[in-house]
Amino acid sequence: MEILNKLRNLDAYPKINEDFYSRSLSGGFITIVSSVVMLLLFISEIRMYLYAATETKLIVDTSRGEMLRINFDVTFPAIPCSLLSVDTMDISGERHYDIRHDIVKKRMDHLGNVIESKQDGVGAPKIERPLQKHGGRLDHNESYCGSCYGAETSDDHCCNSCEEVREAYQKKGWGMTNPDHIDQCKREGFIERVKEENGEGCNIDGFVEVSKVAGNFHFAPGKSFHGSFSFLQDLLGIQTDNYNISHKINKLSFGKEFPGVINPLDGVKWTHTTTSGMYQYFIKVVPTIYTDIRGCKIYSNQFSVTEHFRDADAYPKPPSGVYFFYDFSPIKVIFTEENASLLHLFTNVSAIIGGVFTVSGIIDAFIYHGHRAIKKKMELGKHS
Repeated sequence: MEILNKLRNLDAYPKINEDFYSRSLSGGFITIVSSVVMLLLFISEIRMYLYAATETKLIVDTSRGEMLRINFDVTFPAIPCSLLSVDTMDISGERHYDIRHDIVKKRMDHLGNVIESKQDGVGAPKIERPLQKHGGRLDHNESYCGSCYGAETSDDHCCNSCEEVREAYQKKGWGMTNPDHIDQCKREGFIERVKEENGEGCNIDGFVEVSKVAGNFHFAPGKSFHGSFSFLQDLLGIQTDNYNISHKINKLSFGKEFPGVINPLDGVKWTHTTTSGMYQYFIKVVPTIYTDIRGCKIYSNQFSVTEHFRDADAYPKPPSGVYFFYDFSPIKVIFTEENASLLHLFTNVSAIIGGVFTVSGIIDAFIYHGHRAIKKKMELGKHS
């Protein structure tokens, strides 16, 4: 019994007889308000518990030997698709001119409406069995093997389309000075197609993969016709070194998309007002790893950008085109989604209940005793 009595003395919650309770109107109002406040704070804590919070961490990027995927969707309202090419180069010396794979070009009229959408490349499909001209020959299987017009790399090398002739010439470093003399281009209507696209615009959509070193990729008008500028000038009646490089970047990203990413060049539009020039974007790429609540990792990149335009009157004269120069930050950002623990939720809910109850009790006591003091003074004033 003595132990039980001592335990009873440790009770931090002494009970008061109901006969000594004094309930007030202000106390009831404060009780309702405090209950609403506790309910709102409780709902807020539940939402924070259910939705993952993102933790940010910075580390030194030690990765190497990786490839970078650059996704783009750019519209040129004043450059036809036949004159527009995508080139890449980096500080390691790796260069790729007039990239065709994984790229789709859409011919557009002056109003921005799509005329035609196709995988990059000018001309019709390969010629299977045409008449033999300009050195074309039949092999043992009686299938056509077109001439590459001096650009063959071996006796078995065939060029059965205008595109293959152009590629063979590019590998040799030559220019197609007059496609009208090439049988494959003539049959596919190459010249007619270039003429037909004069005055049109082009939307170019796709991606390129480059080594993870500093470099650039660019959209260069006319560069796919290395050495053939004089031919184009005679054919189209234009100055091939003057291009209207007005453009709109519908989408530009480095790597995969992840939640919360902001690509600063999405939707950017620039209008060319001079005769020619070189528009440059200097991009700082920040490697990023995003880990969702399930532990799935997304390896991607963020970037910041500055812009600069070099007019054609500058010396030395810059090449026409839109150039994206990119470099990499030595810091990698890691985003990790995390849920709060259940114990953390219980702690916060207990703090909400105890805190609101205590504060409302203080306010109620202040109002109650203040009201009694004022009432007592008023009674004393009446008796005096």
